[in-house]
Amino acid sequence: MRKRIVVLTGAGISAESGIPTFRDADGLWEGHDVMEVATPEGWKKNPELVLDFYNQRRKAALQVAPNTGHHALVDLEKEYEVVVITQNVDNLHERAGSSQIIHLHGSLFESRSTIDESLVYNIEGWELNLGDFCEKGAQLRPNIVWFGEMVPMMEIAQREAAQADIFMVIGTSLQVYPAAGLLYDVPQGIPVYIIDPSIPDYQSQPNIIAIAEPASIGVPKLVGQLIKG
Repeated sequence: MRKRIVVLTGAGISAESGIPTFRDADGLWEGHDVMEVATPEGWKKNPELVLDFYNQRRKAALQVAPNTGHHALVDLEKEYEVVVITQNVDNLHERAGSSQIIHLHGSLFESRSTIDESLVYNIEGWELNLGDFCEKGAQLRPNIVWFGEMVPMMEIAQREAAQADIFMVIGTSLQVYPAAGLLYDVPQGIPVYIIDPSIPDYQSQPNIIAIAEPASIGVPKLVGQLIKG
């Protein structure tokens, strides 16, 4: 039976492909206050602005490509069972070829009904507009977990983390909860690798190995070591 590697990825791995991170030091995302474009209140106030904002993010995401960090995680599947838990809403893991992906914060390339959360649709191309309705006649919204909303995939992610033989954290500050709490769901004593140019603060333990490199460099190196055994 193959060992199971569970990987938590954050904005850092996508940033290397050219996708801006959620928030910069000013609390802005691409010049917008996140409260205007990434909250239920912002949606209620100005749905057209929110739709346009995500249309532009979707358009930009289609113009970039997975990097060596994404591709290395696919290579890892040759020897291990790999589950990718991502905080990112882009589809770069899918495009690289990873076979098991859990999107904690939703997907930029999906829409969902505003009256029935179970009605989720793929978005063809990059536009979602006012007047695009679900089968029940309600406006569609981006299938993104906004600030203040529940994270529906969290329990599944916790179960995956609890079954890991090896846990990897790539390109995340470990400051965004509840995702950051997954580090505490992994079995005690298993190897935990943290890959990021700026290693986040964490409770130092002998089983945690910090690799202070960007994903495009650190992930292929680590994957090479793990495949060699």
